[in-house]
Amino acid sequence: MSTPARRRSGHRALLLGTIAALALGATACSSSGGDPLGGGSSTSAAGATAGGGSGSTVVIGSANFPENVLLGSIYSQALKAKGVKVEEKFNIGSREVLYGQLQNGSLTVLPEYNGALLAYLGGKATAPTKDEVNAALAKTLPASLAILDSSPAEDKDTLSISQESADKYQLKSIEDLAAKAGEFTIGGPPEFKTRQEQPLKDVYGLTFKEWKPTGETTGNAIKDGSIQVGNVFSTDPKIAQLKLVALADPKNLFGAQNVTPLVNKAAIDAPAAAALNAVSAKLDTAGLAALMKKVAVDKEDPSAVAKEWLKANGLG
Repeated sequence: MSTPARRRSGHRALLLGTIAALALGATACSSSGGDPLGGGSSTSAAGATAGGGSGSTVVIGSANFPENVLLGSIYSQALKAKGVKVEEKFNIGSREVLYGQLQNGSLTVLPEYNGALLAYLGGKATAPTKDEVNAALAKTLPASLAILDSSPAEDKDTLSISQESADKYQLKSIEDLAAKAGEFTIGGPPEFKTRQEQPLKDVYGLTFKEWKPTGETTGNAIKDGSIQVGNVFSTDPKIAQLKLVALADPKNLFGAQNVTPLVNKAAIDAPAAAALNAVSAKLDTAGLAALMKKVAVDKEDPSAVAKEWLKANGLG
């Protein structure tokens, strides 16, 4: 979800010495050998007196696209099930807006995508894996922020094209676009050009004819031909629904994009962090894609979809 997120870009850092370090990395270690702050080694979430179950209110924010709202609702209801006081502030905007609000304490928790967050912060991972991305995040995030356990669920940025274009031009990977990019218009979330124009040039040598902000209509714009290439996220049901082709990314431009809670450490306590880590332990890519079909295609209410998933996984 590069987000409008999606995505959809530190972990591992021991928290305040006022409490014993939480073994928040346990879940992440079991799935990725890394910290709790995103799937790497281990980090604590915050002082036990700070928030969550200690009586203060945890404020859950989300970006302004359906998947992030869904994830925010899952986080919110998982916390409420553990007796945490929660305030929801969904559909706020892009990462450029959300990140500052988390830093200043207006928000407590955001559903993030680790690779996209790292890219936004200008950090570099030695390899595009979850553990390496989270290790780089640990070095890049300010001391006030931390990531909790990364889930196995990934919503990766893709460059997608129509099946017709794939067949006509024999396009299978982003690398294959080099010969046609100058003739193609590319679309995506409004911030996609700012985030990815230079990386696409640097990594794949791509210079497109035009960039269009297409937002949630990107898949449809590819299908109707108003753009030829689009930033469609990998869990977007429109890829299957519209028979789009997500081009392979052999040079790992987008890297890991694991769904990961990003938190303000001073405003979240151990019980709240544990509840969020329990969500990460259960959430996988296939499951997230199935949830997104219910929201985006079947038009079910994200809150109801979140509630059903939490109950099915023993978290609600």
